[in-house]
Amino acid sequence: MEDRDAQWSGLMRAALGGDGAAYERCLREMAQALRPLVRRGLSRIGANPAETEDVVQDILIAVHLKRQTWDQSRPIGPWVAGIARYKIVDAARRRGRRIEMPIEDFADLLPAEAEPETASDRDVARSLEALPEGQRRVVQAIAVDGLSITDAAQTFNMTEGAVRVALHRGLGALAKRHRDAT
Repeated sequence: MEDRDAQWSGLMRAALGGDGAAYERCLREMAQALRPLVRRGLSRIGANPAETEDVVQDILIAVHLKRQTWDQSRPIGPWVAGIARYKIVDAARRRGRRIEMPIEDFADLLPAEAEPETASDRDVARSLEALPEGQRRVVQAIAVDGLSITDAAQTFNMTEGAVRVALHRGLGALAKRHRDAT
């Protein structure tokens, strides 16, 4: 499993560097590994297993569209597993069903990984200082202090929509800054 994750990670890194053959191989290997997982997931929720290939293709399209969001310093398996889980849930919703899929169902795609490093308070404060004041306050309140969107909106006398926009923009700016720094 760890070997597969390392192989996929290497192929995706090469693909992001412009290697089309590596990208094709990466997607082909992912599809092969995802088919049985998707088939089991669809069967478990009472969906038609004949939809397997459609869901696998949805997953691969999502991987393609979001490939730039994968953090290359992290294993690719959990990233793909998250996309797969949501695409199976989406397939069930299209059929008018509400379902929950335990993440344990995707354990064969998830390698065990070391505990992630945590940022120090100083690192967090330094990153937040780069944001405009409104975004900084919202990101601090929600992402660091744990306030809900509703509580932050009340605290800052903003609409919930405005809080979501500020949070989204602030996190996007921090992500871009982090990508640019690495």
